[in-house]
Amino acid sequence: MNRAAQKFIKGADGSSRLPAHELIYRQLRDLVLFGDLAPGQAVTIQGLTDRLGAGMTPVREAIRRLIAEGALEFQGNRRVSVPMLSAENISELILARQWLDPHLTLRATQRATLEDLEQLSAMDQVLDDAISTGDLRAYLELNYRFHKRIYEIADAPILANLAEGLWLRFGPSLRVVCGRMGTQNLPDKHKDMLTAMHARDAESAARAIREDVIQGMEQVRHSLEVSAGRH
Repeated sequence: MNRAAQKFIKGADGSSRLPAHELIYRQLRDLVLFGDLAPGQAVTIQGLTDRLGAGMTPVREAIRRLIAEGALEFQGNRRVSVPMLSAENISELILARQWLDPHLTLRATQRATLEDLEQLSAMDQVLDDAISTGDLRAYLELNYRFHKRIYEIADAPILANLAEGLWLRFGPSLRVVCGRMGTQNLPDKHKDMLTAMHARDAESAARAIREDVIQGMEQVRHSLEVSAGRH
């Protein structure tokens, strides 16, 4: 991951100011969100404790929170795993995201300052670099940070929380799909959205991000259907 990417990722969530138990939660959440824990991969609680370099208590608390959010499931014998998505799950996620993301983008377009727009453009340029160099991990995290920044600009915390919760559900499968396809064939309507945001055309910005969301989620659905057909 190059320095430009690290600039937008490091400290993006203000982690340096967080208490220790929240840091552990966010570290484990990132392992799930960006597919470092693969769907269906069972891991022991002790293994996660060793991996995170943390005590058992904060790791257990982080696991409890992520199970409540649907990002992990308990397997018994002190093991947890990332749930496997079905094509039906993806249909529900598409239904939710094709409303949430466009609505948040519409609000963000109405509220964005010039500085906000410049930051989004800079983030998108670094995201393009990750795509062109095939840096999958950087792409996944930068793409999430890009959308998260839109949610923040929208200033609708309840809707943003719902949108981020959906990322925990499909993020691990997105990692699998991108790993199979590579980064070159990934959908990217960010340029269209940014052009509309600069023009203060909220409806066009919302439409562009809806297309971005649907194309990406349909790729996940197609990959899951192909995998199911092999078994």
